[in-house]
Amino acid sequence: MAEEEMRKHLVLAKPFSLEDEKDSEHTASNVIRKILSLFKTVRPGSDLTNFQLPPQLNLPRSQLQCYGEMVYSFGGQDLLGECSRRDLPIERFKSVVTWNISTLRPLVFGMSPYNSVLGETHHVSNGHINVIAEQVVHHPPVSALHATHEQENIDVTWCQYFTPKFRGTYVDVEVKGKRVLKLLNRKETYEMDQPRLIMRFLPAPGAHWAGKVKIKCPETDLEAELHLISDSFIERFRGNNNRSLKGKIFESSSGHQLYNIYGHWDRTVMVKNLKTGEVEVIYNAKENITGLKPPTVKNLQEVMESESTMVWSEVSEGILKKDWERAREAKILVEEKQREALKQREASGESWVPKHFSVVKKGKDWDCSPLQPTVPRAPLIITEVQGEIINRVQDSKTLC
Repeated sequence: MAEEEMRKHLVLAKPFSLEDEKDSEHTASNVIRKILSLFKTVRPGSDLTNFQLPPQLNLPRSQLQCYGEMVYSFGGQDLLGECSRRDLPIERFKSVVTWNISTLRPLVFGMSPYNSVLGETHHVSNGHINVIAEQVVHHPPVSALHATHEQENIDVTWCQYFTPKFRGTYVDVEVKGKRVLKLLNRKETYEMDQPRLIMRFLPAPGAHWAGKVKIKCPETDLEAELHLISDSFIERFRGNNNRSLKGKIFESSSGHQLYNIYGHWDRTVMVKNLKTGEVEVIYNAKENITGLKPPTVKNLQEVMESESTMVWSEVSEGILKKDWERAREAKILVEEKQREALKQREASGESWVPKHFSVVKKGKDWDCSPLQPTVPRAPLIITEVQGEIINRVQDSKTLC
C-alpha cells in the first residue's frame, strides 16, 4: 500500500515559459542577496559542480527534466518533424537550425534545477515525439537523452555535462558533450554543440545563454554558426540587445556563405538569402515557447520508480507550497538515499550500469549511445499521437 501511495505521488510542474518571466516572484534583488550570502566562502575559479543549493533557490524540477523539456515541450508547430519534411537539402538544414534555436529556453536568475541523481530517468511523449533521458554518471554529472520521431523517422541523441565556475561577479557554466540529429529517411546526420550559460551578479543581475553554436551536416556539405550575444556592459554599449543572435549558413568545403541569420531567440529569428536578398522569418518564439503545458499521467502503472517527477515529488511539493523545511528534509532524504546506494555498490564491488544508454569516457570527454533504436511511448504525455490535448490530471497530489 505504501508503495502504491508513493506511485501516485507525482508532482508535474509546468515548464517555464516566456510569459512566466513577467509573473516571476523571484525578484533579482531578493535572489541576489541569497546568492551572495551563499558565495561568501567560495573563491573565484572554484568548481561549483557539487555545490548544494537550499530549496529556496531550486526550481521544482531536476536538470534531467529541463533537458527533456527542451525537446518535448513546445507550442504550435512540430519543428522537429519539419526537419525531415522539406524536399531541398538547404531547406532541411534551415529547419534544423530553427529547431536548434527552439531548444533555447528562458532562465530564472539565481534559480537552479535539482542535481539529478544517478539512475534518474525522465520519459515523456508529445504527439509523435518520444523522449527518454537518464542520469548516467554522477561525478561529473553526465546526462544522456534519446528522442525519436515516429512519423518522420528522426533520431536525436544528446550527451551533456557541465562545469560551473565562480568568476567573482558571475558564474560561467560550460556545457560540454554533443547533440546529434539524424534524418534517417534522408540519410543525413547533423552534429551540433551547445552554448554557455552565464549567471551575472554585477553590474546588473541576469542569466542568459552566450557563446558560439556550430551545426554541421557532412552529407549536404552545409554548416552554420550561431553567436549568442552576451548581455554584458560592453555588448550593450555596442548596441547588442539581450538574447540576440547572429550567424551564417555556408558551404563547409568552400566557405561560400549562403545566408545571414539574425534576430532574438525569445522573439523572432530571420535568415537573409545573400544571393536573392530575400528575408524570411524562420522562428517565432511566441508561437513555440509560450503556454507550455506539463505532462499528464497516461498510465500510472508504467511510471518507473526512477522517474524524475517521482524521485523529487516531495521536494517539489514543498517548494510549490513554500514549505521550505519540508522541502529541505525531502531533499536531504533523496541525497542520503543516493549516498547509501553508492556505499552498497562499493561494498559489493559493483559498478553502476545505466539502463538505457552505453557510456564511454574518452580522456576528459564522455560519449553516450542509446541501447535501443527507438524510444517507446511514455506513460507521461503532453498530447496524444492524434493531437488531442489531454486535460490536466485532477488529483490533489498532482501540482501544476
